[in-house]
Amino acid sequence: MNCYRCGTSLEALSLPLSRMDECPSCTVYLHVCRMCVFFDPSVPKQCRDDDDEEVKVQNKERANFCDYFRPGDTAYDGSFAAGEERAKGDLAALFGEDDGSEPAEDPSLGEAENLFK
Repeated sequence: MNCYRCGTSLEALSLPLSRMDECPSCTVYLHVCRMCVFFDPSVPKQCRDDDDEEVKVQNKERANFCDYFRPGDTAYDGSFAAGEERAKGDLAALFGEDDGSEPAEDPSLGEAENLFK
């Protein structure tokens, strides 16, 4: 079993997962719809279990009290992590932080600063 978000192995955790169990690597809650074998974004309520009462959580990554929760072995989706990294890279590029350093100094900012000296 792996974390649905980062893919870290969760073998060290004991089953059943408690409502507040967290991934040891990325600290997301694990008793969430996204981690369940019944989670399916293509069906109504995003749950394939017919006997469940709808969990009153719009965000399927929030901890919940669902009695039908069963952690799935296939919850990790590498494309989600890749998309997250791509978004972080795009955001860094937007603000001139390509190498993780401080944003690049805008030359016009220096000219504006000189107006007030």
